[in-house]
Amino acid sequence: MSSAVAAEPLPALWLVDKPAGPTSHDVVAGVRRRLGRRTKVGHAGTLDPFATGLLVVLSGRATRLATYLSGLDKRYLATIRTGSTSATGDPEGPISAAGAPATAGAIAAVLEFFRGEQEQRVPAFAAVKVGGERLYAKARRGESVEAPVRRITIHSLELVTDLGDGRAVLDVHCSKGTYIRQLVMDIGERLGCGAYCEELRRTHVGTLSVADAVAPDEVTAGGGREAAEALVHLPRVSVDAREALDLTHGRAVAGPGSGLTALCLDGRLVAVGEADGSGTIRPRVVVRTPEDLA
Repeated sequence: MSSAVAAEPLPALWLVDKPAGPTSHDVVAGVRRRLGRRTKVGHAGTLDPFATGLLVVLSGRATRLATYLSGLDKRYLATIRTGSTSATGDPEGPISAAGAPATAGAIAAVLEFFRGEQEQRVPAFAAVKVGGERLYAKARRGESVEAPVRRITIHSLELVTDLGDGRAVLDVHCSKGTYIRQLVMDIGERLGCGAYCEELRRTHVGTLSVADAVAPDEVTAGGGREAAEALVHLPRVSVDAREALDLTHGRAVAGPGSGLTALCLDGRLVAVGEADGSGTIRPRVVVRTPEDLA
C-alpha cells in the first residue's frame, strides 16, 4: 500500500473583505474549510463582528508571518452617530439617548484634540484579559473593572462625509492597538452629546488595501497571493537557489544591512532573516521547505 503523504500547502497571503456579522474566527474557519481542513490558517488582526473590511489571512507556513504584520498601522472609515451612547461603543448596545446630535462642523472642530500620540483606555467590552479573564466577560456580568491604558498614535483623523442628523464618516489612520470604538466614544464625550461607532470598515493594514481583497467565498484552494507581499514594509534581499536551500535548513547566508529582512528566491519568500550588519543574515522564520524549491 502507498504511504505517500499529501504535500504541504504553499505559504499564501489572502486579503479578505470581511462582511458584517461573522467574527474574524468565523471567517478564518470558513477559509480553512475551503482550503482543506489540514491547512493551517490564521489572521493578522481581529475585526469586531459589526466591522467590515480588510482581514489579512495567512495560510500554510505563512501563518508564521503574523507577528510581523500585527505592528503595522491601520486605516479605517468609521461612521460616528452623535446624540446617543452605546454600552459597547457599537450598534450592539444597549443604546441610550444622550443629547442633541452634533453638527458636522462641531464634530470636525473637536477632532484636533484626538490627533497625535496619546493614552487611550481600553473599552469595557474588549477581549483584553484583566486578572486572567476577558474584559467583556466581566462587563457582561456588570462588574466594575479598571481597564488598562495603552499608548497609541492617531496619525490622521478627518471628517470625510457629512451624513446629516449628527452622523458623519471619519477617516482614521492609527497605530496598532487603537480602539476605534473608544475613539468615537471619547469624541462624543468631548462634544458633550455622546456618540458611538455605528459602522466601521478597515481599509488598510500597512500598505495592504481592501481594494485588492476578495469576499470570503472567493477563497479557493491553490490560490492566494505570494507571501512576500505581506512583508513589503521590510527590506528585501534576493538569494540564489543554493542560499535558499541553506535557509530552509536554518543556515545563515551572506547579505547586507541590519535588522529584519525578507529573503526571496525569484520573488518567492523563503524566510524572514535578521541581518547583523556585518554581512550575515540568519533565518528567524522559514516559510519554505526544500520540496517547495524543487
